[in-house]
Amino acid sequence: MAELTALESLIEMGFPRGRAEKALALTGNQGIEAAMDWLMEHEDEPDVDEPLPTPLGHALGREPTVLEQSGPEGTGSTAGEGKPVLSEEERQEQTKRMLELVAQKQREREEREEREALERERQRRKQGQELSAARQRLQEDEMRRAAEERRREKAEELAARQRVREKIERDKAERAKKYGGNVGSRPSPPTEPGPVPSSPSQEPPSKREYDQCRIQVRLPDGTSLTQTFRAREQLAAVRLYVELHRGEEPGGDQDPVQLLSGFPRRAFSEADMERPLQELGLVPSAVLIVAKKCPS
Repeated sequence: MAELTALESLIEMGFPRGRAEKALALTGNQGIEAAMDWLMEHEDEPDVDEPLPTPLGHALGREPTVLEQSGPEGTGSTAGEGKPVLSEEERQEQTKRMLELVAQKQREREEREEREALERERQRRKQGQELSAARQRLQEDEMRRAAEERRREKAEELAARQRVREKIERDKAERAKKYGGNVGSRPSPPTEPGPVPSSPSQEPPSKREYDQCRIQVRLPDGTSLTQTFRAREQLAAVRLYVELHRGEEPGGDQDPVQLLSGFPRRAFSEADMERPLQELGLVPSAVLIVAKKCPS
């Protein structure tokens, strides 16, 4: 069966003549498969249909040689004059083979692009997981340091309470000894004996002491956070809680937190962060407002 030339086969498959000639020329007339590979790889380029540069003979001011005039088909156009004409059935069979080859190349290209897309997605997910894990580790470290600080403060508070109790017991013992030694010189009331008079430190305070306080924090986006803290905790614990639980801002950057009180209006400074909530007047409950801290 007579064979179509490479150029004729490409045209039969629907490629424009200029593009087919360019593909054959740039692949060195190595055959239809090499030309089809070039066409599949460069089909989306904007200059795929631009003609090739002028042959060397025209650029030098002389007539091109017979080989240059033959174009991308080479000498096949001259030799092709002696080829027998293909029948319609033969032409359809050869076109069918070429179309199957084109479909195979297209499938291979699609499979390759799909593999590359899957690999890019895998890398993107891996980077996202690593970033999320790093952020979680940072939050866990912050929470662990905050918990350690709270345990230390609690231990100090318990030790202070123990010292107060011991002092009260000493005062009671001294007063009992003092009044017990001078019973005859002091007139005793006719009532039944009562408890030993307590020291001024034992008298109930006129103002109730609170161990805890409830803080509500209003965020810039209108939402609020509510948490209970110990009255002796520092204001820095509230700021740390807000930084860990507020939502992420667009762009991923977190501005420093500035805490304000609504009434009376007050902006807390860095020195205030080291002061207990009780000392700042935030016990038993308070409402704070979060504002973006202006860069210094």
